[in-house]
Amino acid sequence: MDDINKKAHDLQKEVLKSIKIIDLDGLIEQKTKIDDETLKSDFWKDNLLAQEKLKQQAKLAKQIEPWQKLEVSLNDILELSSMNDEALSGDLVKQIDEASSLYNLLKEDLKLNGPYDDHDAILSIYAGAGGTDAQDWTQMLFRMYVRWAEKNDFNIKTIDEAPGDEAGLKNVTFEVSGPFAYGKLKSEHGVHRLVRLSPFNSAGSRETSFAKVDVLPKVDSPEELDIDDKDLRIDVYRSGGHGGQSVNTTDSAVRITHIPTGMAVAIQNERSQLQNRETAMTILRSRLIQLQIDQHREKISELKGPNQSAEWGNQIRSYVLHPYKQVKDLRTKHESNDPEAVLNGGLDEFISAYLDLNSKYN
Repeated sequence: MDDINKKAHDLQKEVLKSIKIIDLDGLIEQKTKIDDETLKSDFWKDNLLAQEKLKQQAKLAKQIEPWQKLEVSLNDILELSSMNDEALSGDLVKQIDEASSLYNLLKEDLKLNGPYDDHDAILSIYAGAGGTDAQDWTQMLFRMYVRWAEKNDFNIKTIDEAPGDEAGLKNVTFEVSGPFAYGKLKSEHGVHRLVRLSPFNSAGSRETSFAKVDVLPKVDSPEELDIDDKDLRIDVYRSGGHGGQSVNTTDSAVRITHIPTGMAVAIQNERSQLQNRETAMTILRSRLIQLQIDQHREKISELKGPNQSAEWGNQIRSYVLHPYKQVKDLRTKHESNDPEAVLNGGLDEFISAYLDLNSKYN
């Protein structure tokens, strides 16, 4: 029983150290504040703000509750082990093993200590070299991230997409919402290469195709990034493509250009010009934040335009389906011999390997 008690005390010590690192008290304070706001009579006065608050509340709850559950479990184990009842030893060993497994899972979050790691993520996938194969590859990657999100109980919202000429997608932009979504998905930023027997080639020859994945932290609060209005050019125009008659017959599409960097965002997915403008501003803020991260600049005025060609050459991972089966990350050297499982959303090993390589937490 002394051995069980020591294990429980040692684990509790590690857990308490981790709780300080993630500032659990601070997270609880944030959630309590939102809880109080939801009880006010005018909470739904601003519907969009209320929905955003509820999303923050749910995200905080997902972060807080597992750590609270772990704390309670360890306190129960320590209380029972102090009774020195040998009849309880088998059950206590099982409980410690379960608590230890939960802690090992939660420790992954400690690696997510970047300034925007706790934000939701905006991903854009663009077909590169490879024609129809590349457009099909873009859709395969989109499906991979959707499956990964579903496995992790994250939410997906498609913002914009352009169908391919024969198959697949030319590009797609979507939002992933959940605890540390950006922190986990930032490892996917870069060029992804596919090697396979082409289903679009009558000769069935082996083809190599590319798709570029941009991963941004979702920054929808103007307070997080100060953009001078005079640095923006806003154009409105008539939407085209999917979306219904009202989309196609009104000037609802919006293009916002950040003049100093030349960065432009065009959105036509929503029915109203106001919604498209808000979405475009969110994506523009997010791209400028990512540009700050990439260029290590503190002020927006210091940013240079994004170097697309350099980013395009930043191949991060290869997926080989023929003549052998392998997925290999070229940064971490992590490999999998089961590409089907990876393409079905099995990304956690690759994400963990990237975080291990880049995390400041030991």
